[in-house]
Amino acid sequence: MKNRFLFVLPLVATLALPVIAQQSSTAPDQQPVAQMQPATDPNSPMANPDKQLEPLKPDTHEGFWGHMNPFARKKYVQRQLSPIRDRANELDELTANNSRMLKDVDSRATAGIQRADQHASLADQHAVDAANRAQAANQTAQQASTHLESVSHVVQNLDQYQSANSVEIRFKPGAAMLSKNAKDALDQLAETMKDQKGYVVEVQGFTPGHGTASLQQSQHLADSVVRYLVINHQIPVYRIYELGLGNAKMQTASDDTMARPAHGSRVEVTLLKNGVGALQASQQPTSMSQPQ
Repeated sequence: MKNRFLFVLPLVATLALPVIAQQSSTAPDQQPVAQMQPATDPNSPMANPDKQLEPLKPDTHEGFWGHMNPFARKKYVQRQLSPIRDRANELDELTANNSRMLKDVDSRATAGIQRADQHASLADQHAVDAANRAQAANQTAQQASTHLESVSHVVQNLDQYQSANSVEIRFKPGAAMLSKNAKDALDQLAETMKDQKGYVVEVQGFTPGHGTASLQQSQHLADSVVRYLVINHQIPVYRIYELGLGNAKMQTASDDTMARPAHGSRVEVTLLKNGVGALQASQQPTSMSQPQ
């Protein structure tokens, strides 16, 4: 019995030594756990993502045996792995924060690009509108320049009248009454003078014979024509110029070197126009084409 006790005692001592050595190494093993406490510190990498993480320091304490304890318990292993798990969690959180920041930057950049595109489109629309307005202003300026040239030309030639139409009214010898054919001819001539501007009517009376009697008779014929135009067609008197010429010799328009005497009693009615009427017609499209 005594011999068996002596044999068991060294065996118990051998098994107890690793336990004592592992307990003696518990105090140094607390250092890795203490290293994870600064994770909640304001100076930790989580509070300041720009700060780099310090590398983990390996546990150089090898215990009683001088090397890694071959009889390490589960708690000891967990204490050794806890800093690694905490560091991995920190890295995961940093990665998640970086992803969120990248998404935020991407969303803001996308919104900024969209706003820039909208402003560019609006600027393009304003540029197109400005170009259209400039083109319309250029067209208006060109029309105004053309109109000004027309007005200048008309003003310079305001007293220059061109023959537009002429009618010859024949009378029977000694008569001063207008025949039906004469009235029809005057009606057609008066129709062309409606709503016209810048015109005058030249009325010249001719009668055969000599002296004062011929002049008076030619004046009576011219007066009858003027009276018909004023009363029946409301031609303004200030636009009519009449003269009794008697048996005066008048030059023809085709040959200015030859003169012919008056043959029979007649009245020549000539419609003369200057450029005012054409100028009025050219003003209407110009006023309609002005930009709104």
